[in-house]
Amino acid sequence: MSLTNVQKKQYRNIGHSLNPVVTVAGNGLTESVLTEIDRALEDHELIKVRYSVTDREARYELVEETSKVLKAQIVQTIGKVALFYRAALEPNPKLSNLLR
Repeated sequence: MSLTNVQKKQYRNIGHSLNPVVTVAGNGLTESVLTEIDRALEDHELIKVRYSVTDREARYELVEETSKVLKAQIVQTIGKVALFYRAALEPNPKLSNLLR
């Protein structure tokens, strides 16, 4: 499922005030990092992830790999921060960034 332009605009607007919940260091996408991003997506649906990799191409590949492995949509990338969306199976109104 691809996001429409209207949805992307709405999610970017919501994501503007969010802080990154996970930082991916130079080690890349380890199992523990992927698990933490997966948990955050299930809880919050819309999250920011910071990639502390200086090489632009390597950072872009990490963002794409994160999206593919976790089946999440890339809403936006600005510099070292990417905004991801994945609908939760059972959204929690107290945790979801979309329902608050």
